[in-house]
Amino acid sequence: MPDELSNLNEDDQSNDEQLKTENDFLKMKIMLEHGGQFGVNEKSDMPLPPEIENQFLNNILAFEQQYGTRKSVKIFDKIGKPQHFKPVAEIADEGIDEAWHELKGYMKQHSVVLDVCSPNVSARELYRFATEEFFEHETDDIDLPGWSSNFIYDEFHPDPVYDTLNVVENNLFHDIFKNTADPYSKIYYANDGFLFNNMLYDSFDTLNEKINRFKSLFDEIEMSEFVVTNHVVNKPDARLEGNYRATARLGADVTTFQGDFAVKLLTCPDQSWEMKEIRIDGFNVD
Repeated sequence: MPDELSNLNEDDQSNDEQLKTENDFLKMKIMLEHGGQFGVNEKSDMPLPPEIENQFLNNILAFEQQYGTRKSVKIFDKIGKPQHFKPVAEIADEGIDEAWHELKGYMKQHSVVLDVCSPNVSARELYRFATEEFFEHETDDIDLPGWSSNFIYDEFHPDPVYDTLNVVENNLFHDIFKNTADPYSKIYYANDGFLFNNMLYDSFDTLNEKINRFKSLFDEIEMSEFVVTNHVVNKPDARLEGNYRATARLGADVTTFQGDFAVKLLTCPDQSWEMKEIRIDGFNVD
């Protein structure tokens, strides 16, 4: 308990009451010194136990104290300067999966997590990247219980094939032919306008209104098939072609949408992708 609370009469308070009093003090401290805000979840019928809330609040203070005086450190130093990991060239193909698994586990034990999104990245490349590039990368030197520094390989070396496929499949087709949608899909449509089935749209919001109106006509919408038959990436452009199939249900009635598609994407300055020209046969939002 903070020194400022030492004048409290602990004999007159239960443990829960003491913790609640301390928690109120910690909240005030966080609000005054760090600009924190605390609200009340009126929908919750299970209030957070005082001991859990106390641990949470103390973790916030510990983080703010370390973050305010933080310094940068190389990943290699943060994980204890290991010397036992061989150069990637010295590891045979049959041993590279185990080597990467061991290296990844070792870093995780030292609160450093390195993951990858693209399935096209091999274990050998991940091991090479970690030992030859990632070890030299600098990060904030913060050491707290349960805290880890998390990194994604793709942020260092984007895979344009995976990225463009992900945009078209998840942020275009799944948004249309699925009851729920990704709220961030807007960023994957060209800001300066785009074509959708030969119609020019100045903004995503206009198209999104039509898509939502279409989806409101059905009880359930489901993608059943998405096949890419041609995928060409030649920066700053990329083009995907293929075919799809989706079903929509309203009561006992089933409607099928299917046909070919073609999508042209452009590279953004931050190396992400945005859709510029979209054609989906067998589907009309108007």
